[in-house]
Amino acid sequence: MRSFVTSSLLLSVAAAAVIRDPENHGHRNNKKFNVQVGPRPYYLVDNMDEGPLKKKLQSCSEGPFKVSDFNFAHRGAPLQFPEHTLESYKAARRMGAGVIECDVAFTNDRKLVCRHDQCDLHTTTNVLSHPELAAKCSTPFEPATDGKPANVKCCTYDFTLAEFKTLCGKMDGFNPNATTVEEYQDGTAAWRTDLYSNQCPTLMSHDEYIKLVKGWGLKMTPELKTPAKGVMPFNGYTQAQFAQDLIDAYKRAGVSSKQVWPQSFLPDDVFYWIDNEPAFGRQAVYLDERVDTVQGYLNATASIPELKRRGVKILAPAFFALTKLDENKKIVPSEYAIAAKKAGMKLVGWSFERSGRITEETIEDGTYYYELVKDVMNNDGDIYKVLDVLAREVGIMAMFTDWPATVTYYASCFGL
Repeated sequence: MRSFVTSSLLLSVAAAAVIRDPENHGHRNNKKFNVQVGPRPYYLVDNMDEGPLKKKLQSCSEGPFKVSDFNFAHRGAPLQFPEHTLESYKAARRMGAGVIECDVAFTNDRKLVCRHDQCDLHTTTNVLSHPELAAKCSTPFEPATDGKPANVKCCTYDFTLAEFKTLCGKMDGFNPNATTVEEYQDGTAAWRTDLYSNQCPTLMSHDEYIKLVKGWGLKMTPELKTPAKGVMPFNGYTQAQFAQDLIDAYKRAGVSSKQVWPQSFLPDDVFYWIDNEPAFGRQAVYLDERVDTVQGYLNATASIPELKRRGVKILAPAFFALTKLDENKKIVPSEYAIAAKKAGMKLVGWSFERSGRITEETIEDGTYYYELVKDVMNNDGDIYKVLDVLAREVGIMAMFTDWPATVTYYASCFGL
């Protein structure tokens, strides 16, 4: 008998959903758009332990697979495509993401661009291959020497928008032991790939991202990236102006506030939107990183009612904080998740498919996204066990993911 993976792959291309595609983008027929999930979800399902969840997911092998707002594309599809590039966004769309993310940073001339960090150009672009631009970096490249790692920092605000747009995206990674620029840029994790990084992946301004995603008829979730301590105000540019500029871009583009989930790790950004742009503030997402420590987790959980009174409606911690194991080693909602539900808060988790391989060897030392449930994790397919609890018991409204097809498969199977 053929395996589930083999048989399902033969037919999976036919399993697709149709949405309107207002822009051709190279497709011969611009009236239909087929959501395709590719082989990875089938690999994961085949890898699962036997049980009801596996049988349910197997029963959905031929789709149809549909675009879902449960699916927030984290930086596009960065498991395999350079993050926040046109190519990464196209891949996310093809895999059924209903909401696509742009992490928003600013350039030297105060233009907004899509980068995960204000200062990550040295690891996510080829800026170091441009000597005239590399010389403008906050910290020019310093090779590894005498046991000290290589050092460099290139920020979006080191360059103008025009200079930024001359760069090519690359997979996020670096070699800390590098003695040359070429060695430094060769640091892609073994479980990712450089297969789609060779033809100068296209960096995106925030305005270009809005036009693109709006044209696709999808929704948007921009994250205002907090600059490093001491940077703001930047030549008179304040954090409040930065927060306002983000919202103004959607207003100029005629995008409804209902189509946008602005996010920030900085509570003051979220409060600013609630107070000054209430239509957008209603869908503002507070990215809660306090849960990373034991005391922080307890404080964050206790603070949920006060955040609700302040007007925050959506919380988004790393998804490890939303589940735990009970005394029977069963994955169940965490205290944080229960408190949020009691307060009437919505929850978003981040970020699925970001942890690398899940094996008995790698999980025993702790994996960030599965830290509280690692005792019942032993293979890649187990990530679907966690997603199932998050979706059906915790009741998250959405999941950020580095590979949208994995979440699309689940969401379509369960009608999310």
